[in-house]
Amino acid sequence: MRSEELRTRVCQANLELASSGLVKGTFGNVSGVDREANLLAIKPSGVRYEELTPEHMVLVSLESGLPVEGHLRPSSDTPTHLELYRAFPCGGIAHTHSEHATALAQARLPLRCMGTTHADYFRGDVPVTREMTREEVEHRYERNTGLVIVETFTTAGLSPEEVAAVLVANHGPFTWGRDAHEAVERSDVLELLARMECAVRAMAPEARPPASFLVDKHFLRKHGRNAYYGQQ
Repeated sequence: MRSEELRTRVCQANLELASSGLVKGTFGNVSGVDREANLLAIKPSGVRYEELTPEHMVLVSLESGLPVEGHLRPSSDTPTHLELYRAFPCGGIAHTHSEHATALAQARLPLRCMGTTHADYFRGDVPVTREMTREEVEHRYERNTGLVIVETFTTAGLSPEEVAAVLVANHGPFTWGRDAHEAVERSDVLELLARMECAVRAMAPEARPPASFLVDKHFLRKHGRNAYYGQQ
């Protein structure tokens, strides 16, 4: 993929994120990766979405983490994205401060899988990370945010392909997908599910999750080798 194409796709995904209503001001960011070129493109830091053009996207080396093309500074969350690309087999990452998902993150509560709407996208609960230590926050905070996300999945034995989202404690949600556009779609779905989860917690605090076989059925009919949902 040429760098111009990568920048265009990532710019379009950032504009999709802005039009979704999931971000306000300059909150959030979307990135996309070209693994053959060993590059990611990401939104520049502090630039308002309505001003973005493909030329604003910053190209960053996956290996060194340094900008290689572009005249603006990359998003301050770039080190977080880098750690996720290095650990997870994804092609795009989105980060928002969407209201209900962020509320769960601030409450340090996982987004429970309470029904089939959730299971259509995520095979089980969306986890919340542990709180970061003072040292992790004060030294290389953004990189450590990515490392804590990876630690959360490793410790719990979760597949980042089956649960392509996380809530960072006291911070907000990250989602990922095959490309930047799918990452944005999952952020949109995640916020819907978070809104539903907050309603369930208020209406029925004692509600229990569905049986795992129902969750598996809904996830696997849409994802994986034997998926049969939609047109072939």
